[in-house]
Amino acid sequence: MKQIKRTIIAEALKRTDIGAEVNIKGWVRTKRGNKNVNFIALNDGSTIKNMQVVVDLAKIDEQLLKAVTTGACLSVNGILAESLGQGQTTEIQATEIDVLGKADETYPLQKKGHSLEKLREIAHLRPRTNTFGAVFRIRHNMAIAIHTFFHQKGFYYFHTPLITGSDCEGAGQMFQVTTMDLNNLKRTEDGKLDFSEDFFGKPTSLTVSGQLEGELAATSLGAIYTFGPTFRAENSNTPRHLAEFWMIEPEVAFNDITDNMDLAEEFIKFCVKWALDNCADDLQFLNDMFDKELIARLQGVLKDSFVRLAYTEGVKILEEAVKNGHKFEFPVYWGVDLASEHERYLVEEHFKRPVILTDYPKEIKAFYMKQNEDGKTVRAMDVLFPKIGEIIGGSEREADYDKLLARIQELNIPMKDMWWYLDTRKYGSCPHSGFGLGFERLMLFVTGMQNIRDVIPFPRTPKNAEF
Repeated sequence: MKQIKRTIIAEALKRTDIGAEVNIKGWVRTKRGNKNVNFIALNDGSTIKNMQVVVDLAKIDEQLLKAVTTGACLSVNGILAESLGQGQTTEIQATEIDVLGKADETYPLQKKGHSLEKLREIAHLRPRTNTFGAVFRIRHNMAIAIHTFFHQKGFYYFHTPLITGSDCEGAGQMFQVTTMDLNNLKRTEDGKLDFSEDFFGKPTSLTVSGQLEGELAATSLGAIYTFGPTFRAENSNTPRHLAEFWMIEPEVAFNDITDNMDLAEEFIKFCVKWALDNCADDLQFLNDMFDKELIARLQGVLKDSFVRLAYTEGVKILEEAVKNGHKFEFPVYWGVDLASEHERYLVEEHFKRPVILTDYPKEIKAFYMKQNEDGKTVRAMDVLFPKIGEIIGGSEREADYDKLLARIQELNIPMKDMWWYLDTRKYGSCPHSGFGLGFERLMLFVTGMQNIRDVIPFPRTPKNAEF
């Protein structure tokens, strides 16, 4: 086969030099035709669009074409030509075809459609479908948008540990990390596990958040963000929960709760605009195939400023809705941790735009949040989105050493894990704020997918760690 420099299909589709000799490589999506001509739809993952390869059967060996089946990998040399078919401006008239990898009739992704549930069982092949090609290209673009946003604003990307001896959220739902022989566990004289022989010499876990380490970085570098995997051993088998997911956590010295809300709104609007500007073809496909309101919803987020609402006022609105006959599955009262249905009512039915809820009861929020003067609420903020509910959670942090220490003691958080965190309040403490965005929650919103397992390549959920 003649050596011609490969052109990726995304670029080949844009070329206007009709008559040029080109090479493309990719996987066969479909093959159709008659006894004179075949049409092969080839895709290499660079775009949702396929390149049509036109094969004159008089010019290409018939035996070779028998190996050109759905899923087969091809290298094609040919002449770039104007296309008369719908949906594409150019096509390739094949002069040479090389089958790089065959795929027989057992290839699971034949032309018939598959449910998303079925595709989860073959997660090693599902990126080859139109749907997951689109989702994972958008996922890449969202990662680029996040780094671009923070870099342009002068933030530093800070790497926090994945293995930790402290529980940031105090929830205790952490995956333990050990090198101990689980069939021969050594115990101390009082019957407790003896960690002295373990790799780190103490109990350690996979991190649930990089926030605490991020705070100490913000009190030296000024403005930082983390972006990495986090782990929750929460037995939640729902369309909104994963055991392994990615988190973005900015932390900024001298920011108060208002600055924090401004940053969160600016950040998420930047990401949504990036998707609309850079992922138009993939978003249009997902809009057409899965969620007819997707693009309009994304554009709607950019259009309006987010509502800012105190938790107390939000509860009043929800209680009023109940009085007027609205039925919620879970009860509403002051002090309750709002459920997704409550959050979505505020966003989708009452205000019809994103809401930032603030000043939550301190009992339902983490120990590190700054307490308000009323002694009952803290300077927390949750950004609530249509279809999702909470997409961002954050707060102004408690900067006062004595108040933070009192809260840690009140909640019986082990001091041996917290000494270094308290040091940041002992030496040159400053006001600071931050928030966390679950990357997959952002992906759910931007793609319109319904299940969080469908926006990460290999989902980790209870009783499932395949691939």
